[in-house]
Amino acid sequence: MPAATGQAFPSERASAFATQFASIYLNMKSEELDQRSRQLAPYLQSDEDPQFGWDGYGRMFAANLQPFGVEVIDDSNGVVTLAFQSGARRFLLSVPVYYSGGRFVVSGRPALLPAPAPAELPQVAQPEGDEAAEAELRPQLQGFFKAYADGSSDLSRYLVAGKSLPSFGGAFTFVELKSVVVPVGGATREIQAVVVWGVPTGATPSATPSATDPSAVGGRLEQAYRLTVEKQGDKWYVEDIRGAGRAVG
Repeated sequence: MPAATGQAFPSERASAFATQFASIYLNMKSEELDQRSRQLAPYLQSDEDPQFGWDGYGRMFAANLQPFGVEVIDDSNGVVTLAFQSGARRFLLSVPVYYSGGRFVVSGRPALLPAPAPAELPQVAQPEGDEAAEAELRPQLQGFFKAYADGSSDLSRYLVAGKSLPSFGGAFTFVELKSVVVPVGGATREIQAVVVWGVPTGATPSATPSATDPSAVGGRLEQAYRLTVEKQGDKWYVEDIRGAGRAVG
C-alpha cells in the first residue's frame, strides 16, 4: 500500500479523523439507529444518508481500530485504511477522505476488506548449545527471575557490578524457568530464556507474593526473554534483559 511521503495531504490527521468515524460506522445495532445517525453526522455531508448505506438490519461490532495505511491521491484526497477486529476475525476498512481548509469529510462509501493472513515463519536453526554453561546459569537465572519479579534487594547480587534494573515489584511471581538456550561463546553471551510468571488473582498484588500461594497466583503466563550475561570468576551475572523476539527453546 502506498505510503504518504512529501505531500500536502495531512495523512496523520486524516487517519485520526477516519478512525473516529470508523468506530461509529462499524458498530451497528438496529435499536440504536437514531444515536448512530447523530454520531455519524459530523463526518458526512449534510445531505448524506444518515445511516450511510446501512439499511438498519443486522448487527456488527468492531474493536481494536488502528490506522493501517494512507494512499494519498492528491493534496485534497486520500484513502485511509484501518485495521480492526470483529469477533474472532481481523478486517480492513478503507475510508475515502477529502481535506480542505483544515477540515475533513468522508467523501464516499467505505469498503470492507479481509485483513492479510498471519505471516509464515521460516524455520530457523537453533545455535549450537553450551550445556555446561547452561548448567551453571540455571540456578543463577532462577534467583535472578525470582528477585526480578518480587523486587527484593537480592536482585543486585545477580547483576554485573555497576548495573541496575527495574523490577516488577511484586506485580507477578516467578513460577518456573522453563528453558534456557546458551550458545557457545566467550565470557559475555546473549542467551534466551522462557519464563513462567504467576498472574495474581486480584488487581492489587500481594505485598509478599508467593508462587505457591493460591490466593496470590491465579494463573500462569509463559514469556520469552533475551539476556546479556557475563561470566566473572565461576559465576554468571546479568547485564541486560529484553524481549526475545522469535520463539526459543
